[in-house]
Amino acid sequence: MKVWGEVTDPITHVTKHEEVPLFTDQKCKLSYEKQTSTTPAGGPVLIAQTTKLFIAPELDIPAGSKIIVTQHGKTAEYTRSGVPAVYTDHQEIMLEAFERYA
Repeated sequence: MKVWGEVTDPITHVTKHEEVPLFTDQKCKLSYEKQTSTTPAGGPVLIAQTTKLFIAPELDIPAGSKIIVTQHGKTAEYTRSGVPAVYTDHQEIMLEAFERYA
């Protein structure tokens, strides 16, 4: 997981914004659900996919974090899109495909 943050160069003391690692190598699981709907006028069927991340409840993942998940040899980048649902043994975070930082 990465966040967009300020980083100061130790030599030049110039501060710039860039991705900063927040957590690495955290066990997690992704869940996918397809949703279909039709338009009221009988137009084409709309298909959407929701992605949910299941991860440890003690991790504080700020809004807008870039979440990079590798499963089964494939890596995908996501952004957090909602407030996590935190339970005693896990938290669930709805994700969207990452396009850019807000």
